[in-house]
This record gives sequence, C-alpha cells and structure tokens, in this order.
Amino acid sequence: MQKILIGVGLIILVAGLFYPYLKKLGLGHLPGDIFWRGENSSFYFPIVTCIIVSVVLTLIINFFK
Repeated sequence: MQKILIGVGLIILVAGLFYPYLKKLGLGHLPGDIFWRGENSSFYFPIVTCIIVSVVLTLIINFFK
C-alpha cells in the first residue's frame, strides 16, 4: 500500500511539473467537454478529456500488469 501511495504521489508531482507543456497538447478543451457560462459564474466539466485520460491510464496499467 505504501508503494502505491508513493507511486501516485510521484505521478502527481511529475504531472504538476510538466503541466505547462501538457496544457499545450489541448487536453481539457476537446469537443464534447461541457462548458457553461452564466452572467456571474461559469461551469466547466471536461468529460471527453476524462474519458481519454481514463482509457490511456487503463492501457498503461494493463500493459505493466
């Protein structure tokens, strides 16, 4: 359990360090992502981005299993 938590922490750290470069890939602004803007508020839910990240992580985890 400790190794898993350390691994997840390292992955989050690496993603945080490379965030400016990952942002340029366009993830988070794909067609199908939900964005609603009101007068005083806005709501954004990147549903398609979540699906793509989930599929990629599933493939990576199954590859190393």
